[in-house]
Amino acid sequence: MISSGKQGGLIIRLVLTGGLVLLPLILLFSGCNKEESSVKEISFWGMGSEGEKIKILIPEFEKQNPGIKVKVQMIPWTAAQEKLISSFAADNMPDLCQLGNTWVPQFVMLEALEPLDGFISKSKTIKPENYFTGIWQTNEVTGKIYGIPWYIDTRLIYYRKDIFKKVGYEEPPKNWEELLDISRKIVKYQNDPNKYAIYLPTNEWAPFVIFGLQNGSDILRDNWTYGNFSAPEFVEAFKYLIQFHKERLTPMGVSQVTNVYQAFEQEFFAMYISGPWNIPEFKKWMKDSTGEKWGTMPIPGKHSSPGVSLAGGSSLVMFKSSKYKPEVWKFIEFLSTKKTQLEFYKVTNNLPALRSAWDEPIFKDDPFIKSFYEQFQFVMPTPKIAEWEQIVFSKLQQYAEYAARGTLTAEEAMKEMDKGVDIILEKRRWMLAR
Repeated sequence: MISSGKQGGLIIRLVLTGGLVLLPLILLFSGCNKEESSVKEISFWGMGSEGEKIKILIPEFEKQNPGIKVKVQMIPWTAAQEKLISSFAADNMPDLCQLGNTWVPQFVMLEALEPLDGFISKSKTIKPENYFTGIWQTNEVTGKIYGIPWYIDTRLIYYRKDIFKKVGYEEPPKNWEELLDISRKIVKYQNDPNKYAIYLPTNEWAPFVIFGLQNGSDILRDNWTYGNFSAPEFVEAFKYLIQFHKERLTPMGVSQVTNVYQAFEQEFFAMYISGPWNIPEFKKWMKDSTGEKWGTMPIPGKHSSPGVSLAGGSSLVMFKSSKYKPEVWKFIEFLSTKKTQLEFYKVTNNLPALRSAWDEPIFKDDPFIKSFYEQFQFVMPTPKIAEWEQIVFSKLQQYAEYAARGTLTAEEAMKEMDKGVDIILEKRRWMLAR
């Protein structure tokens, strides 16, 4: 006798053989459905190539955590901020994502991020002391931690060792005075109006902020509600860099070098401030992977080296709207282990956030990466406000150009800069006053 019944959305025929109903089939399908329904799927948004390459790590996490599945969506960096904002407005956020450090304050202001202090206090994997201090601080906003450093970067100086030696510098400059001195000597040695000592285009804001921080500037004042670029600390550092333009030690003002690697190789300049992402390209163009002709060095401070540089990179953040916060935290912890960070470095070249990972020979023995380790001991976050990128991209680059070309003095440029910044920060002042 054959009958049909519905179990778990499937039609199963029960065959009566010798008077016995084959019930194990029903129990088997029932058990599978129960197991499938207990699996929790968390969604992760990764930016750029990281969103693609993180998929290599997922199988090991799911093996260690059989009740959790991770669904990865890759978002292009160029569309990431707009995508996150529109998804927040539509109440359609992922469970967690990769977030650039300078973006964290914006999403804290939107109250989109889950504070992680409670998770950290119970974690055996993630502790503040496991990270570089300046990097950890990028995720601290209003006294709470909203992100865990995933991979890190900062800026230092790429330089031509061979040219340094020709002008009498066996060792890199150790302070501002020596940096200016070697730049003058390089230009004199080059004796070519089309060649310079250092590449400091005014449309790259980072060097101006770095040297301002080195000189003790707090960039913004009164709880980051007003510009403080016209204060003596920033003006002195700003004038120092503008001097390189006035003495033709760097290309004048905005300079669109189409290939900085080729320009570096052809001695168009002997120094360039940039981050670790450029190491592979410089190796290729210089045809030197041993560091005989070129190298990296920490940015010299006003009086000694290393001076302060910027704390950069990406962090892992959890969104308040997530229904699976414990599972999300397990994934963050997994991505924060030394083993996983090293595996991620091998497929992305992104420097690990964990200090312990830097004990590995792959970092200790690399002549180009060692200087980054030195520099990470001296990094600082930029002001933690949502308007930061608007300030440096729309204002600082503009007034640096005016000063470099002599349209305004350094003092005049920074006074005008503060006026523009104060307008940008008007809404912030209004919100804090409520």
